[in-house]
Amino acid sequence: MATHLVGFDIGGTKCAVVLGRSGAAKVEVIDRIAFATEVARGPEYALWRLERETREVLARHGIAPTDLAGIGISCGGPLDSARGLVLSPPNLPGWDALPIVERFGKAFGVPVHLQNDANACALAEWKWGAGRGTRHLVFLTFGTGMGAGLILNGQLYSGACDLGGEVGHIRLAEEGPLGYGKKGSFEGFCSGGGLAHLARQQVRDAWAAGRTTRLCAEKKDLEGITALQVAMAAREGDAVALEAMEICARYLGRGLAILIDVLNPEIIVIGSIFARQRELLWPTAERIVREEALDLAARACRVVPAELGEAIGDYACLSVAEGVGCGAGSGG
Repeated sequence: MATHLVGFDIGGTKCAVVLGRSGAAKVEVIDRIAFATEVARGPEYALWRLERETREVLARHGIAPTDLAGIGISCGGPLDSARGLVLSPPNLPGWDALPIVERFGKAFGVPVHLQNDANACALAEWKWGAGRGTRHLVFLTFGTGMGAGLILNGQLYSGACDLGGEVGHIRLAEEGPLGYGKKGSFEGFCSGGGLAHLARQQVRDAWAAGRTTRLCAEKKDLEGITALQVAMAAREGDAVALEAMEICARYLGRGLAILIDVLNPEIIVIGSIFARQRELLWPTAERIVREEALDLAARACRVVPAELGEAIGDYACLSVAEGVGCGAGSGG
């Protein structure tokens, strides 16, 4: 029985080819090759590189392509996972109705599966991470953006047109940072860009009140504030950075309460910024969840950081390669 898997982690900045081997409890990452996507060169260049690097990594380990159990592709949406198409993701210009599953199915002669990156991360955390043994899981990206992958009744839920889980679009306030094209959205408050925007506004308010902050000394430096800088300053006790984190945490709590009430999950797994800054965000977010969510549903749900850490992208594409739990989202 074939146990080797190949995963493609496709992003607007870089792509990776990941070779793994299925084990009894967890997939083992054997090798990995990463390269710049170079979007200006169009999709054909990236697809050619993915095929070339796959053949190279297989040859390096003495594995024939036909000995693979499958290939999994994790890519930012929108996608049509059932038909195996990439549908013009904003970070991949020119990738328009691209038949990526058919392309690699013909190239390697093995089953190929496609999922968006949030769904792929949800599968990985469900199979091998913090969500092992659960049947109802929500995974939140909380990184560059705020997206979600949903495991409901032990199956990945993608929705009618692969847009299930686009929670970043939920409006949490009439006004607020712009995210997902909407002011006051979940993504606007709870993402890397959103946190930086909140911090910039808090700096302006502090300056207007005659207060100082280590976040930014001069107006010309204001746009250079990043989420990482905000977190670092907050850890050092900077009051302005702590105020920005507090606002972010309050709206994280509101968003979580909505998800808990609507989906009644056993577990919500949150990656990226939350996983790294849990102690700054969770106390306030937990209080808001307790205030706003249905009591029984809140008590039935654990909110935890992603367990797979910085390697989650590798595990995510390999989880798609397995096909298990993908439902209609698999292709061959």
